[in-house]
Amino acid sequence: IEEQSSEDLLIRMQKLEADGTEKLERRAKDILATVIQRFSGSVAAELMTTSVNIPSEDIKGKIIGKEGRNIVDDTPGTIVISAHDPVRRQIARVALENLIMDGRIQPAKIEELVEKAQADINKIIKEKGEQAVYECGIFNFDPRLVAIVGRLYFRTSYGQNVLQHSIEMSHVAGMLAEELGADVQIAKAGALVHDIGKALDHEVQGTHIEIGIRILQKFGADP
Repeated sequence: IEEQSSEDLLIRMQKLEADGTEKLERRAKDILATVIQRFSGSVAAELMTTSVNIPSEDIKGKIIGKEGRNIVDDTPGTIVISAHDPVRRQIARVALENLIMDGRIQPAKIEELVEKAQADINKIIKEKGEQAVYECGIFNFDPRLVAIVGRLYFRTSYGQNVLQHSIEMSHVAGMLAEELGADVQIAKAGALVHDIGKALDHEVQGTHIEIGIRILQKFGADP
């Protein structure tokens, strides 16, 4: 009977499998729709450049230096800082704004204000990391890991701030875990650091996922 009915059985099994897949997809979409409705956040686009306003062309002349050794574009009333590394770009912006306020644009002063800008940006990175883990309710991360999370504040991906995206994903993952009866804390922690590999410079070898795993292993994150 089994041999005679093998074709009928196969057709029936395929039909059941197709019906089951459709039901699972519908359920998955329902859960995602519920979570998206529960959480909605804004997306702000950021570019690869930062603008600094200058009070006069005289100041721009000082910044350009002798024989134009510091390349500056011709936009009136503005200096545009361009760099792939957003952390360095922000350090340059803060240092340049302070230089313009000070007025003494010479090598010693530049070095002094760049060091101060680096300290200011590092403080912001630390604060942003601490705010992120607090907002997501994660309290068992190594402080050095929290600082790396904070660096994502100065990174963008697909036009969105990566830290803001990671916080959103943490909330979404937590709600998905609630809907599915999974571990909410693990889901939230995993989602917060899913893009942490993007916090490091391009000189580090590997995909951002591989880099992220190495970072988490280095600082003793729970597997």
